[in-house]
Amino acid sequence: MSEVAMRSVRGAFDVERVRADFPALRQSVKGKPLVYLDSAASAQKPRQVIDAVSAFYSHDYSNIHRGVHELSERATRAFENARLKVQRFVRAASEREIIFVRGTTEGINLVAQTWGRVNVAEGDEVLITHMEHHSNIVPWQMLCGEKKAHLKVVPIDDRGDLDMDALRRLLGPRTKILAMAHVSNALGTINPVREVVELAHERGIPVLIDGAQAAPHLRVDVQSLGCDFYTLSAHKMFGPSGVGVLYGREALLEKMPPYQGGGDMISSVSFEKTTYNRLPFRFEAGTPNIAGVVGLAATIDYLDTIGLEAVGAYEEELLDYGTAALKELPGLRLIGEARHKASVLSFVVEGVHAHDVGTILDQEGIAVRTGHHCAQPVMDRFGVPATARASLALYNNRDDIDRLVAGLRLVREVFA
Repeated sequence: MSEVAMRSVRGAFDVERVRADFPALRQSVKGKPLVYLDSAASAQKPRQVIDAVSAFYSHDYSNIHRGVHELSERATRAFENARLKVQRFVRAASEREIIFVRGTTEGINLVAQTWGRVNVAEGDEVLITHMEHHSNIVPWQMLCGEKKAHLKVVPIDDRGDLDMDALRRLLGPRTKILAMAHVSNALGTINPVREVVELAHERGIPVLIDGAQAAPHLRVDVQSLGCDFYTLSAHKMFGPSGVGVLYGREALLEKMPPYQGGGDMISSVSFEKTTYNRLPFRFEAGTPNIAGVVGLAATIDYLDTIGLEAVGAYEEELLDYGTAALKELPGLRLIGEARHKASVLSFVVEGVHAHDVGTILDQEGIAVRTGHHCAQPVMDRFGVPATARASLALYNNRDDIDRLVAGLRLVREVFA
């Protein structure tokens, strides 16, 4: 751990000391200091994670679970120690419940194509919400199409909150699984996961939670939430891209068939028959992203040292500051004002396409996301083709918000 991070633990959250851990933030874009407000798409990486991946490639890299030589044993230890860190990070009961995947999208596809194929039949229903991004829509559409099942959608209100009365009505006798985001990527809505899980479990329905936008901001405790599956991506939480985690309750995972064939997922193979490995290896075919997993472990160390509770409190204050500042701008409309939000300021500027907003902000060195954010049904719900989205992370500060506001005033001047 860096001295910077250690000081943050001992004292109050110090955003300037945290910012010093992120080398990408020290650059200029278009001749102006970078303001990075696109962390919901992918977050920047602290020096501690960059160094951990570099050191692994420089000294310890080899394939895992196969070699008897020193480097393979070192790599295997690093990989499996990472699994234990993830288990503690999400508060899972066992490391057997932690499966390494490429990211949240693969985690959802894995459940749809293994648990789903076994448990969903013609006429059954899969329940999602109107605020899902495409990765938590398309896999279930594919499954429902294959099985002749029905995809049902829980509506949201004008603020971006889930309609809980509708959810209760939609949880029917044919509902086989409920899949929903912990935090909406397009609106920032924090969903009442524990309450939803309780409602589903009262009817014997398992729940999958897409935690991609929650893990960098909230303390995740899968046992407290009570969910059956929880999936996240390392790159959203300051780690490497191409690696993520699927948590699954062991009792469910034990009954699920393998997702892909080859590599560590087998115990023995003959031309007549293959027997599959134990958990969690049964779902980890082929050589995984070993360095990515090592980087994920370094990311967890970093977040644990700073403290996600402190991060969440700081980001909530910054989000309130940003919300108030944007509301003062004439002609700007926030999309999504849920009662409980995290990290996202999604908005439209009257008379200006979101892409033009993003282009002008880029000229000011300000990086935001524009478009439908892989959540086209959400855009349809609010009657807009696209939004500009400023997404906050632990390294953003009030100066970033002030620069955004100044950039948006310039947008209004250009299109006046």
